Parts: sequence; structure tokens; C-alpha cells
Amino acid sequence: MEKIILTGDRPTGRLHIGHYVGSLKRRVELQNSGEFDKIYIMIADVQALTDNFENPEKVRQNILEVALDYLSVGLDPAKSTLFIQSQVPQLTELTTYYMNLVSVSRVERNPTVKAEIQQKNFEKSIPVGFFTYPISQASDITAFKATLVPVGEDQLPMLEQCKEIVRRFNMIYGGEALVEPDIMLPENETCRRLPGTDGKAKMSKSIGNCIYLSDDAETVRKKVMDMYTDPTHIKVSDPGHVEGNAVFTYLDAFSKPEHFEKYLPEYENLDALKEHYTRGGLGDVKIKKFLNSILQEELEPIRARRKEYEKDIAGVYEILKKGSEEARRVAENTLQDVRNAMKINYFSDEELIKAQAAKYQANKD
Repeated sequence: MEKIILTGDRPTGRLHIGHYVGSLKRRVELQNSGEFDKIYIMIADVQALTDNFENPEKVRQNILEVALDYLSVGLDPAKSTLFIQSQVPQLTELTTYYMNLVSVSRVERNPTVKAEIQQKNFEKSIPVGFFTYPISQASDITAFKATLVPVGEDQLPMLEQCKEIVRRFNMIYGGEALVEPDIMLPENETCRRLPGTDGKAKMSKSIGNCIYLSDDAETVRKKVMDMYTDPTHIKVSDPGHVEGNAVFTYLDAFSKPEHFEKYLPEYENLDALKEHYTRGGLGDVKIKKFLNSILQEELEPIRARRKEYEKDIAGVYEILKKGSEEARRVAENTLQDVRNAMKINYFSDEELIKAQAAKYQANKD
């Protein structure tokens, strides 16, 4: 069996460093590993429209932003297929068939759906498209026969629902038309839920506590210097707390041993820095400057690549067009397998046509 990856993002805004450490950086590593036969990266505009249906222009404009972020972090269209969800109509047909395999109560029990319904204040009036997007996500994954799906921890319930759909479909219709995927979580546990710069919640575009991949150097510096640390650490001499301190959480996610040698040689490693901060005598400004140096080093090549791609926007759209054409071809093959399994391949089933023709001829005779 081929090793295939499917993953993607909703185009509701520019991507931030939470996306980067949580999934984008790992995607590039997987892409360049040579271990996978195919990699599909989807810009999920249909899913974005489930809760942005009144503002389609927002989704439309952010297609390009997400594409630029993908290319700037190192996703290579020669190695990965980048495509737009809405441009693959086969996904919609698959979703329709899968809806018959899932009960309303099962979707209601999905923890991710429940949390997002509450977050978006949809309790009294839930759009059907939003309510059923776990089924749509299963369609996206299975259309490409993905064997591995790199996602964040919050998507675990969605992957489990996809597995259930695959099992139920194959059980009812026989054979192995659909492939059951495995999930891949970020290796660094801290990267699974990077907090916002305010330290109060997961980094979120809607809350406005993000450091974006496309932010310029000065914007990044300002955001880092304004980051939440420890409110009880008023004086440099005061003992500080590392737990819940956003700056140290970011250092857990981004710092490497070589960063200390380069930017903060008086400390051997992060543990030594934490120990000094905890006992007192280390100011917030110093650790913020250290974090800023690390982030600038990580983000500078990303910003440089983005500037190059911004010079040829038509070329970026051509990458998405070609990727979407390839995605349609692959999804159509899977859809044909599904139609065959469900016995709704009326025009291509020559045996059916011959058998029925013989039946009615016999009745005539």
C-alpha cells in the first residue's frame, strides 16, 4: 500500500507560528523525507465557509494568504500537491454518501464539534454545513486514500469519526474501497497547543494574540516584548514562575542548544535559564530579547521566500490550479471505487445491463 499524507488549513486568515510549530514545519520535514509516495495539502475553503457563509470575500482573499504561507515555509509543489477544496467537486459527492453512515447523535457527541458550536455561539441555530463538517473532513481524507493525517490534538475526535465511517462503509458495501488513516501529532507536546501572546488561550486569529509568519521583523519584536510572562514577577530580584509563562512556553517550542551558544552563552541550556528565573535575579526583558532573536532567525528565511513568491501572484494561482486538477483526477478514481462498491455505477456496469436485457428478452419470449 502506498504511503499517502493528506492535511490542510482553513483559509480564514494568515497562518501564524502556532500553525508553524504545530503542523507546517513537520509537513515540510515529511515532504523532504522521501518516505511518502504522495502528499496532498488542501486549502479547505468549503469548511471555512461553513461558519463564514455571510462573508465569502474573507475566505476568497485568504486563499492566497494561505498559499503564500505554504510556499514560504518550504512546501514544494514539485513534491506536494497544493489544491483548493472547492475545486474538487468529487469531495461533495463523497460527503453526501457518507452522511447516510453517521447519525445526528453521533455528530453531536463529537467533542470538537461541541466545543466549536459553543465558541461560535451556534447553540440555537447551527448551520447544517457546519454541523456536518466532520463528515466532509472524512471525505477529504478518504478521497486521496490517505494513510497518515498530521493534525493538532484538537482534531483527534475528527479522525476517530473518519475511521468509523471507513469501517462502516467497508463493512456494509464489502471490500476495501476506503482506507483507514492514522493520525500524526506534533512530536513536541508544547507545540500541540501553543498559547497566544497573551498567555490566556491557544493562539487564535479571532482573539488577535498571534505572531504571523508574514509579520515583519519589527512587528515580531513588538509582539514578543509585549508578551505575557508572570504577573508576580515585578522586580528582577523576585522569584518567577515558568508554568503559564508564555515566553517560556515559546522557548520550549522553539529554542535549541545552539541558540544558547549563539545568543545567551552564559546559560548552558533552557533548564539553566528556567532555574535562574525561578530563584529570582533574571528579568523578563532579557528572556524576551532571547526569544525574539530565536524567532527572527526562524522567520527570516520564511519572510524572504514569501517576498519572492509575492512577485509572481499569477504563478501562485497556477500552482493551485494544477494541484486542483491533479486532486480532481485522484478523487474521481476513489469516487468510482465508491460507486462500484455501492452498486450505483449504472452506466459502467456492463454485466448489469446485459443481465437486465436478457431478463426482459426472456419475459418477451
